[in-house]
Amino acid sequence: MLHDRVLVRISPEDGERRSSGGIVIPSTAQMAKRLAWGDVHGIGTHVRHVKVGDRVLFNPDDQLEVEINGQTYLVMRERDVHATATEQTDQGTGLYL
Repeated sequence: MLHDRVLVRISPEDGERRSSGGIVIPSTAQMAKRLAWGDVHGIGTHVRHVKVGDRVLFNPDDQLEVEINGQTYLVMRERDVHATATEQTDQGTGLYL
Protein backbone atom coordinates (compact mmCIF):
# COMPACT_ATOMS: atom_id res chain seq x y z
CA MET A 1 0.00 0.00 0.00
CA LEU A 2 1.19 3.49 -0.77
CA HIS A 3 0.87 6.84 1.01
CA ASP A 4 -2.24 7.08 3.25
CA ARG A 5 -4.09 4.05 1.86
CA VAL A 6 -5.57 1.28 4.01
CA LEU A 7 -6.45 -2.24 2.79
CA VAL A 8 -9.54 -3.56 4.61
CA ARG A 9 -11.46 -6.81 4.46
CA ILE A 10 -15.12 -6.44 5.42
CA SER A 11 -16.23 -8.57 8.35
CA PRO A 12 -18.88 -11.10 7.30
CA GLU A 13 -22.47 -10.10 8.05
CA ASP A 14 -24.45 -12.21 10.48
CA GLY A 15 -27.57 -12.14 8.31
CA GLU A 16 -30.58 -11.70 10.56
CA ARG A 17 -30.35 -9.15 13.36
CA ARG A 18 -32.46 -8.42 16.42
CA SER A 19 -33.60 -4.98 17.42
CA SER A 20 -33.25 -3.84 21.02
CA GLY A 21 -36.96 -4.69 21.45
CA GLY A 22 -36.40 -8.29 20.28
CA ILE A 23 -37.86 -7.93 16.77
CA VAL A 24 -36.09 -10.10 14.18
CA ILE A 25 -34.85 -8.06 11.20
CA PRO A 26 -34.14 -10.29 8.16
CA SER A 27 -30.94 -9.80 6.19
CA THR A 28 -32.99 -8.75 3.14
CA ALA A 29 -34.58 -5.77 4.94
CA GLN A 30 -33.78 -2.41 3.35
CA MET A 31 -31.92 -0.25 5.84
CA ALA A 32 -30.59 3.27 5.74
CA LYS A 33 -26.92 3.61 4.93
CA ARG A 34 -24.96 1.68 7.50
CA LEU A 35 -21.32 1.86 8.43
CA ALA A 36 -19.44 -1.43 8.36
CA TRP A 37 -16.67 -2.98 10.43
CA GLY A 38 -13.63 -4.45 8.74
CA ASP A 39 -10.17 -5.77 9.55
CA VAL A 40 -7.06 -3.91 8.39
CA HIS A 41 -4.75 -6.14 6.32
CA GLY A 42 -2.32 -3.54 5.00
CA ILE A 43 -1.36 0.12 5.44
CA GLY A 44 0.65 2.68 3.52
CA THR A 45 3.77 4.45 4.73
CA HIS A 46 1.94 7.67 5.72
CA VAL A 47 -0.84 6.04 7.80
CA ARG A 48 -0.50 7.29 11.38
CA HIS A 49 -3.50 6.13 13.42
CA VAL A 50 -4.35 2.67 12.06
CA LYS A 51 -2.32 -0.53 12.42
CA VAL A 52 -2.54 -3.90 10.70
CA GLY A 53 -4.91 -6.06 12.73
CA ASP A 54 -7.14 -3.17 13.88
CA ARG A 55 -10.91 -3.23 13.33
CA VAL A 56 -12.12 -0.08 11.64
CA LEU A 57 -15.54 1.48 11.07
CA PHE A 58 -16.16 2.99 7.61
CA ASN A 59 -18.74 3.56 4.87
CA PRO A 60 -18.36 0.63 2.43
CA ASP A 61 -20.38 2.31 -0.35
CA ASP A 62 -17.72 4.96 -1.05
CA GLN A 63 -14.70 2.63 -1.32
CA LEU A 64 -12.89 0.85 -4.14
CA GLU A 65 -12.92 -2.96 -4.31
CA VAL A 66 -9.95 -5.11 -5.28
CA GLU A 67 -9.68 -8.90 -5.46
CA ILE A 68 -6.48 -10.53 -4.19
CA ASN A 69 -6.09 -14.32 -4.26
CA GLY A 70 -9.86 -14.79 -4.50
CA GLN A 71 -10.60 -12.54 -1.48
CA THR A 72 -12.36 -9.17 -1.83
CA TYR A 73 -10.77 -6.19 -0.08
CA LEU A 74 -11.51 -2.47 0.00
CA VAL A 75 -8.93 0.26 -0.54
CA MET A 76 -9.56 3.57 1.20
CA ARG A 77 -7.79 6.60 2.55
CA GLU A 78 -7.07 6.78 6.26
CA ARG A 79 -9.31 9.85 6.52
CA ASP A 80 -12.30 7.69 5.44
CA VAL A 81 -12.03 5.63 8.64
CA HIS A 82 -14.60 6.79 11.21
CA ALA A 83 -13.38 4.79 14.24
CA THR A 84 -10.80 2.21 15.25
CA ALA A 85 -11.29 -0.65 17.71
CA THR A 86 -8.17 -2.40 18.92
CA GLU A 87 -7.20 -4.66 21.78
CA GLN A 88 -3.53 -3.71 21.40
CA THR A 89 -3.15 -0.58 23.49
CA ASP A 90 -0.01 1.36 24.27
CA GLN A 91 -1.45 2.55 27.56
CA GLY A 92 -4.33 1.36 29.70
CA THR A 93 -6.40 -1.75 29.14
CA GLY A 94 -9.49 -2.82 27.28
CA LEU A 95 -11.11 -2.20 23.92
CA TYR A 96 -11.12 1.40 22.75
CA LEU A 97 -13.14 3.19 20.06
